[in-house]
Amino acid sequence: MTPVSVAVIFLSLIAVSAARQNPDDVIKLPSQQASRFFRPNDDDSSSSSGTRWAVLVAGSSGYWNYRHQADVCHAYQLLRKGGLKEENIVVFMYDDIADNEENPRKGIIINSPHGSDVYEGVPKDYTGDDVTVDNLFAVILGDKTAVKGGSGKVVDSGPNDHIFIFYSDHGGPGVLGMPTSPYLYADDLNNVLKKKHASGTYKSLVFYLEACESGSIFEGLLEEGLNIYATTASNAEESSWGTYCPGEEPSPPPEYETCLGDLYSVAWMEDSGVHNLQTETLRQQYELVKRRTAGAGSAYGSHVMQYGDVVGLSKDKLDLYMGTNPANDNFTFVDANSLTPPSGVTNQRDADLVHFWDKYRKAPEGSTRKTEAQKQVLEAMSHRLHVDNSVKLVGKLLFGISGGSEVLNKVRSAGQPLADDWTCLKNMVRAFERHCGSLSQYGIKHMRSFANICNAGIQMEQMEEAASQACTSIPPGPWSSLHRGFSA
Repeated sequence: MTPVSVAVIFLSLIAVSAARQNPDDVIKLPSQQASRFFRPNDDDSSSSSGTRWAVLVAGSSGYWNYRHQADVCHAYQLLRKGGLKEENIVVFMYDDIADNEENPRKGIIINSPHGSDVYEGVPKDYTGDDVTVDNLFAVILGDKTAVKGGSGKVVDSGPNDHIFIFYSDHGGPGVLGMPTSPYLYADDLNNVLKKKHASGTYKSLVFYLEACESGSIFEGLLEEGLNIYATTASNAEESSWGTYCPGEEPSPPPEYETCLGDLYSVAWMEDSGVHNLQTETLRQQYELVKRRTAGAGSAYGSHVMQYGDVVGLSKDKLDLYMGTNPANDNFTFVDANSLTPPSGVTNQRDADLVHFWDKYRKAPEGSTRKTEAQKQVLEAMSHRLHVDNSVKLVGKLLFGISGGSEVLNKVRSAGQPLADDWTCLKNMVRAFERHCGSLSQYGIKHMRSFANICNAGIQMEQMEEAASQACTSIPPGPWSSLHRGFSA
C-alpha cells in the first residue's frame, strides 16, 4: 500500500465521520482493502503485544442447567470467530447436554431462541468428573503436572500475553458451583490469581463471571495492581438471572423445556457478536451489559459490577482479549447499539423448577414422563424446605430464637470480604452437611449464614452440636445426597 493510498483512506474516514448527522449511524470503511490495512493478522490469535488465551468454564451439570454449557459453547464460537486459536482456548464443561435424552435437538446446543448450533467443534478439554477446582487452578497457573485427566491443555502464557476467563454457573455468597466436589471458594480463586500474577506470565487478565451473588467472589478480595479487570453478573447480595426461558418473551422454541441462556452472559456475547471489537472498550461493554441486565422498571434485574484495575484496564479494547470477527469490520460500536432487554427472566435458582414444571405441564396425562416430572418437582421443593429450615434452626440453636435470624442474615458493608476466616467457613459447611446433607446448587445461597457464624466466633464443637440437633438424619432424596462429597 502506497503512502498516497493510506492518505486517501484516512481522508475518507475523516469525511465519513464529519458527515455523520445521526449518532446511531455506523461508520463504514471505504473498502475491504482498508479493513486489511487496519488488521493485518485476521487469522492469528497473537496481537502485537502478545498472545490471547481464554479459559471457559460451565460449572454445572444436569439438563435443567442447559444454559451454562450453552453460554460457554457460545463464548467458544465467538472467540474462534475473533481469531483465537483452539490451542489457546481451554474449555471446562460436564458435556451432558447435547446428547441428553431431554434435548429435543440431539447433538445441538443453542443459546437463543433463533440461534444456530454452538456445540459443534467445541473441544472437550475437561469434561465429566475432570471438571474440578484443582484442574481449573492448574490450567490457569499453566501447571501441566498438576492436571489430572482431560486433554492436559493449560494456559501456557508469557509476560506479554492477555488472558480472558469466563465462568457461568450457580453461585452463592463467596462460592461458585462445580459439577464435582468441592465447590470453588472466593479466597482460593483470588489466591490463584495472585499466584498467576506473581509468576509474571501475563500482561493483563479479564474475568467475566455469571453467578448469583457473584460480586462476593471479588468484593474485598481482588486487589488492585494485579492487572486484572473483573465484571460480575450481580453484586454480592443478589441473584443473577436466566433468560430465554419457557413462558418468557422471547421464549425458547416450544419443544424446549429449559432456559437457553443467562442474562448477563447473553448480553455481553450478543453485543460482542455484532460489533468490530477494535472499536469497543471493556468499559463500554460493561455499561451496555449493565443497562440490559438491570431490568429497569420491572421486577427482575441485577447490578452488574466491576472490580480490580478498573481505571487502567477498562480502557482496553475488547479485541485485545476476544479478537474480532472480520465480518463485523463495518459495525463500529456506539452506545445506541444496546440490545433490547427481554420482557421477563428467571431467577437462576428457580431455573430447575421452571424445567421440571414445564416438563410436567406438557407431559400427557397418565404418562410415565408426567409422573417423573411430578416427582422431580416434589423432590426439589422438599430439599429446599429442608435446607432452609435446617439453617434457620441451627441459627436459633446457636444465637437464640430472636437472635438467630439477625446474625445469619447480616450483610457486611461494601468493600468487606464475606468472611474473616475462610477455613472456618468451609469447616462450618462440612459440619452442617455431615448432619443435614448436601447444600447442593440451591443451598449455597446460605453461605453468608455460615460465614456469619464464623464471624461471630462460634467454635466447631458448637456447630457440630447445633447441626446434629437440627438434623436427626439426612433426607433420602437425590439433592441431599453426599455421594459426590462435601461442598467444601
